[in-house]
Amino acid sequence: MLEVAAAVILRADGSFLIARRPPGKVYAGYWEFPGGKIEPGEPAASALARELREEIGIDVVRAYPWITRVHAYSHATVRLNFFRVLEWSGDPHPREAQTIAWQQPDTPVAQPMLPANAPVLASLALPQEYAITTADTLGAQTMLKRLEQRLAQGLKLIQVRDKTMAPDERAEFARAAVRLAHRYGARALVNSDVALARSAGADGVHLTAQGLMSLTERPAALIAASCHDAEQLGRAMQFELDFALLGPVKPTESHPVATSMGWTHFAELARGASIPVYAIGGMSLADLEDAWRAGAHGVAMIRGAWR
Repeated sequence: MLEVAAAVILRADGSFLIARRPPGKVYAGYWEFPGGKIEPGEPAASALARELREEIGIDVVRAYPWITRVHAYSHATVRLNFFRVLEWSGDPHPREAQTIAWQQPDTPVAQPMLPANAPVLASLALPQEYAITTADTLGAQTMLKRLEQRLAQGLKLIQVRDKTMAPDERAEFARAAVRLAHRYGARALVNSDVALARSAGADGVHLTAQGLMSLTERPAALIAASCHDAEQLGRAMQFELDFALLGPVKPTESHPVATSMGWTHFAELARGASIPVYAIGGMSLADLEDAWRAGAHGVAMIRGAWR
């Protein structure tokens, strides 16, 4: 297995850097994320810093572990350890006869893209915050009002949860929440109920841990799941879900008797995950930096999203 450190170098506007492999290399002319081989015994973060200095002349200031993808090419099986690089010194410039370009997130990606890199683009499009509705405690109208306020502020991904509402009331609320999300260009998932997700026009479904473990076929939609241990996260990766929630990281009001795992155990479970993982359990946006350091894509919140 060839171990590689790969960098998703992100600017504040969401654009990211890609590099075109030069003539003479395997897959010459293909675009990829910058990076290179991890030497035996070398930490992945150190390899990333070294490769970026050698390839594009920058020094990494702030980078976070992200997802890990394995791909079998004809010449080798490669494990790509992706990092999101959010801060660096120096101006990126090609130092090894490659071509580099900044790619805007909402434009067609440069082609051809290396096969191992292409699935990463969908993961990269996920926002850092995943907000979960709580209309069953706040009331439907209050929840919709707060949802619109957050959507107007740029919220882009929500889960319609509200499992203790009466079925008819929940269906009505789900339809209203999904319409509102779509009006602001956000995506919405419905918790557990595939039929309700379809009837409400949602973008997909969010499975409970129990639903995930009984899954036999991946629905053809945006799909996520809640995970609490390594077995469940492994199941989510097996079905190549779009993302997973992992927690609770801290004590929560909604699950007061649940044992919180803390950041150390979260990082142990998230390390090497092939899909984006959101930290959940007592989260607020103030926890985002800790979440990134632990390998999370972002934070998922119920009460914290609406305060």
